[in-house]
Amino acid sequence: MADLDNKEQTEMDPADMEDVEEVEEEETAEENSKARQLTMQMMQNPQILAALQERLDGLVGSPSGYMESLPKVVKRRVNALKNLQVKCAHIEAKFYEEVHELERKYAALYQPLFDKRSEIVRAAYEPIEEECEWKQDEEEELTVSKQEEMKEKAKVEEEKKDEEKEDPKGIPEFWLTVFKNVDLLSEMLQEHDEPILKHLQDIKVKFSDAGQPMSFTLEFLFEPNEFFTNTVLTKTYKMRSEPDESDPFSFDGPEIMGCTGCTVDWTKGKNVTLKTIKKKQKHKGRGTVRTVTKTVPNDSFFNFFSPPEVPENAELDEDSEAVLAADFEIGHFIRERIVPRAVLYFTGEAIEDDDDDYDEEGEEADDEEGEEEADEENDPDYEPKKDANPPEECKQQ
Repeated sequence: MADLDNKEQTEMDPADMEDVEEVEEEETAEENSKARQLTMQMMQNPQILAALQERLDGLVGSPSGYMESLPKVVKRRVNALKNLQVKCAHIEAKFYEEVHELERKYAALYQPLFDKRSEIVRAAYEPIEEECEWKQDEEEELTVSKQEEMKEKAKVEEEKKDEEKEDPKGIPEFWLTVFKNVDLLSEMLQEHDEPILKHLQDIKVKFSDAGQPMSFTLEFLFEPNEFFTNTVLTKTYKMRSEPDESDPFSFDGPEIMGCTGCTVDWTKGKNVTLKTIKKKQKHKGRGTVRTVTKTVPNDSFFNFFSPPEVPENAELDEDSEAVLAADFEIGHFIRERIVPRAVLYFTGEAIEDDDDDYDEEGEEADDEEGEEEADEENDPDYEPKKDANPPEECKQQ
């Protein structure tokens, strides 16, 4: 009888078995959903993210254990390959030195064109009609109807008459407009810088002479003005194209090692890199109050010409390192992009090209985000109310 009871307990109806399986599946799905929600909340916690990033940074470059497991004879051969790689780095350094020589050679070919650009901008040369003709793309021509063309032509004629009345010289505020159009440079500009930069007539790049240490100098040419007596402000960037002996595998082309600015001879009362503030001080004993005038640094584009000094055998603090890193990026950008393509940054065409690159990345990110949202909507266990709190800016809206 007992055997019969045990048999009845161990044998279950197939339908009951299906019910048990469904319950287990539901429990598993619920556990997965809770785990996913918990993970999302954790990943939105800045402290947890910082700790995770610190942990990942510590793993970068750490040995995987594979090299240690290799036989000694194989390790010797790997060391031989690494020695070959060091030699490759030194050859690559020579390659970049020759590239620098080519840059110097072609800079001389570009310069007459840049000089003519400068003459047109500052009204030293008036281009002839043939030089001013510009053929639009066929696509641009097709998008404009005949009626719109007539309106545009009438508008141009009116503007031409206005210009003849005002008689503008050259291309007013050419370089200031370039600076304001480029985010990297406009972030440096202050309102009090703009009247000064209206006097900027040209920017030139000068490379170091053959046989000299690798470097380049940015020359900012100004017309006579009321702010300073300099006609040229300079910034020189020293470069190095050789692998670091302590870490030769980190070599990735020439790097900027330091930069030197220049002294701006400000007219009295016109130095925009300094500002005067007044502070009230109370005497501890007598209780009297006096007003003290103090001169302190002021935000200005012209701080660009007074970079932090790079000590030879000492480390910079984090703030100075950040300033120099930004400075190097700006100097390189002016040399590589702004000077060669100034007119396209003036018109905005170069900026549109730069934005297109970022738009593509943004679209990919949007697509991925859309896929994640779709997955959440298709998930029967997805409950928006259980999500982490929305960002502060969403709450304010």
